[in-house]
Amino acid sequence: MPRSVNAVASRARRKRILKATKGYFGARSNVYTVAKNAMEKALQYAYRDRRNKKRVFRRLWIARINAAAKMEGMNYSTLMHGLSKQNIDLNRKVLADLAMNHYDVFKAVVAKVK
Repeated sequence: MPRSVNAVASRARRKRILKATKGYFGARSNVYTVAKNAMEKALQYAYRDRRNKKRVFRRLWIARINAAAKMEGMNYSTLMHGLSKQNIDLNRKVLADLAMNHYDVFKAVVAKVK
């Protein structure tokens, strides 16, 4: 009885990985074993950085809010404490957007806190 190899599935699996690694440098894009390792590593980075992205954006928003608050003679922590005391529920993303694109509205918020 002849040996049975599932060539269709094997080829499809290899094609899927080589298609995913298209555009990678050198052998990472066209040698299956190297491409497989490169793809696994890329997926690990993608998983990790989906979480890091949230941290990075929060840091950016805080830096922007702090810079705008300092222009109004207040620092970030004082502003955030004042907002919570006044029960003004604006998250950091919205505050940073106000500070960047609608400074007059941000000024009004800071005045309310003062």
